[in-house]
Amino acid sequence: MTRHTADAVACTGLAYAFADTNAVDGVDLTVREGEVFGLLGPNGAGKTTAIRCMTTLLPVPAGMVRVFGHDAADDRMAVRRLLGYVPQHRVSRREPDRPRERRPVRPRLRRAPPRARRTGRQALAAVGLTDAADRLAGTYSGGMVRRLELAQALVSAPRLLILDEPTIGLDPIARTGVWEHIGAVRAATGMTVLVTTHYMEEADQYCDRVGLMHHGRIRALGTPTELRHGLSERRGAPATDPLPTLEDVFRDIAGSGLDESSGDFRDVRSTRRTARRAG
Repeated sequence: MTRHTADAVACTGLAYAFADTNAVDGVDLTVREGEVFGLLGPNGAGKTTAIRCMTTLLPVPAGMVRVFGHDAADDRMAVRRLLGYVPQHRVSRREPDRPRERRPVRPRLRRAPPRARRTGRQALAAVGLTDAADRLAGTYSGGMVRRLELAQALVSAPRLLILDEPTIGLDPIARTGVWEHIGAVRAATGMTVLVTTHYMEEADQYCDRVGLMHHGRIRALGTPTELRHGLSERRGAPATDPLPTLEDVFRDIAGSGLDESSGDFRDVRSTRRTARRAG
């Protein structure tokens, strides 16, 4: 089998503006093939906009974004065929015209090829939906719909899986199951994963590298351990002291530019409180 050597994602001077607001402001970023890359940052940092550019959902000029060598501007369909994508905000489960809302999941799996049925069952099990597979998806709770979206993204084992806040609202067991299944798919296929999350412990545990984004730019980039060591050195901490956490790094980079009275800082704290309650 031919081995692809192109980086999974390569952004060069990526920029995107809404009216007078530069949501993404000149991002140079490479996601290596086969790695789990975490894109971190406070709400409003530009993470979701950057991801939407990578997935071709927002238009960018030629040369700004490449996915496995395909230009996101000139070869959109080729890029989309390589992706699995779970957006941050799920589509309402109340939409009456979506076929999946009217039909149970399991009967559709029975009509799929054997390999797809097996992968589908594994994906449902990973997100804890095996017992609910005969129910109408329209009867699912919000958290169950989120888990179904994750299973649908995983079932095709895409070369690049992009997850925008994938585990918010899931309990700790479901969160662990999702990451275990992602790990199993990666081991079997070499899949690359790009994820945003406000769970710093997830990023620390599962991401090979992380980029911390703030005000549309990448402010720090490296492995979680490198970033933690870097903060310790900047603080002049003795070598015998425990390393700072990734949350400490987040506060040092992003918090240094946020006033606690600002809306951005309140958004960060609110998101973390939601994550803790959901977990």
